[in-house]
Amino acid sequence: MTVSLAPIDHFGGLPMRPGSEAFALELPVGRLTALRAAPVGEARGVVLWVPGFTGSKEDAHEILPRLAEAGWDAWAYSQRGQADSARPTDDDYSLDALAGDAVEVARIVGDGAPVHLIGHSLGGVVARAAVVHAPGAFASLTMLCSGPKGWPGRHNDTTETVAQAGSIGLWERDNPDKVGASDEEIGAFEAFFRHRAAATANQNLLQGASILRSEDDTTEDLRATGVPVLVAHGEDDDKWPIDWQRDMADRLGARYVVIPGGAHSPQAEAPEATLDTLTSFYSSLSSPVSHP
Repeated sequence: MTVSLAPIDHFGGLPMRPGSEAFALELPVGRLTALRAAPVGEARGVVLWVPGFTGSKEDAHEILPRLAEAGWDAWAYSQRGQADSARPTDDDYSLDALAGDAVEVARIVGDGAPVHLIGHSLGGVVARAAVVHAPGAFASLTMLCSGPKGWPGRHNDTTETVAQAGSIGLWERDNPDKVGASDEEIGAFEAFFRHRAAATANQNLLQGASILRSEDDTTEDLRATGVPVLVAHGEDDDKWPIDWQRDMADRLGARYVVIPGGAHSPQAEAPEATLDTLTSFYSSLSSPVSHP
């Protein structure tokens, strides 16, 4: 597959694992930014990562080159309003809008062929909505550390902080001893998190928190698509009830994997185990996907 895209600089100074390049994707909402790790040898297919709440494409910087080394054309993108991706002029960060972006990105990076979609946390909610909306665009879905529905009261504190102090207020709330320190003083990783927080749109966080509080359970709609699903989470995931994730997998008839050594971001905490989980799932999909 050949994808013609504009290369861009990496965002935020995060030390990157070798093998990833940054690109700009042109969508109706504007420019969304992406990371790509090109496959080693002949590509086995395309994998696309959707980041979660307060996240960005850089959340996948450890797993993408590993997937590429296993023969996958591996992509991640920053959703609208995240980091250096475009902010919509109408401030639309609804689930429908986010899912529509995921479908458009999949069609770009997959060159029209179905891609393997991975949704992390809130990205899983977005990815599920994308698959329900356009199942033919996807060869599979991985719900990584992501559950079937929201619940009242979730991220109320986040909403209050962002409403009062903006997106950077979250980082300052969690790092009061580092406010005012230079990038050199706090180190490259923490500096990246601060840059990302400052760049992320307030409405992205406010509407994202609302989705996490109120999203309906669409498990049956997902099952009806016929798209193969993997439900996986770190063994110490504390952001989404584990019994909800297990029950979701049961209702989907999906493969269910607990990733050893991982918590809510196993792609960073246990990247090799996460890679094994993903590649084993993809290897099990030996027959073509049929969508009703």
